[in-house]
Amino acid sequence: MTETEAAAETTERRVRVVLVDDHRMFRTGVQAEIGQTESTGVEVVGEAADVDQAVTVITATRPEVVLLDVHLPGGGGVEVLRRCSSLMAAGENPVRFLALSVSDAAEDVIGVIRGGARGYVTKTITGADLVGSIFRVQDGDAVFSPRLAGFVLDAFASTDAPPVDEDLDRLTQREREVLRLIARGYAYKEIAKQLFISVKTVESHVSAVLRKLQLSNRHELTRWATARRLV
Repeated sequence: MTETEAAAETTERRVRVVLVDDHRMFRTGVQAEIGQTESTGVEVVGEAADVDQAVTVITATRPEVVLLDVHLPGGGGVEVLRRCSSLMAAGENPVRFLALSVSDAAEDVIGVIRGGARGYVTKTITGADLVGSIFRVQDGDAVFSPRLAGFVLDAFASTDAPPVDEDLDRLTQREREVLRLIARGYAYKEIAKQLFISVKTVESHVSAVLRKLQLSNRHELTRWATARRLV
């Protein structure tokens, strides 16, 4: 099949999608990027900003694919997957999930895949690649951004449970995101922009992380994260 034929086939196909992300501006951007149904074949049939909304909208619309953020108010993407397990297991027209997150942390990837998601892509993905990933997930394929598949292969190849890090477990998912970005050298303004939160909120998360880990400054925080290979 030529590229032209493949593109024509994609536009002739249709896939119904629900967007789940707690940032309205991000949902609006994704909708604008992929929701032109006549050209992309993607029809956005619902949106949700937290776990309860997501479960309600997904149950009501029964989309073929859900684009699911990992970090959501109310329990995160894993909780959405847990509460929608019967929809994923439906013999006919199952609902399939594709995680779409800013996080590229191994525990986030492994957590949602174990929860039943068919793939995991980061928010750096292009609109065209995201459309292609949605159709592949609709077909039952597994889809991952580059290098993330290795996390899953390593996790499922091992019969040993991953060690529990009690210090890390004290942090919320959002605090872990901020921790990694701080450790990678991002400024507060850069973190705020990447996570779609305010600088003041970033400062609050950093303060909480330092307090919970009993650290004094970002330099100690960076050493702590690097020692645990979180960077």
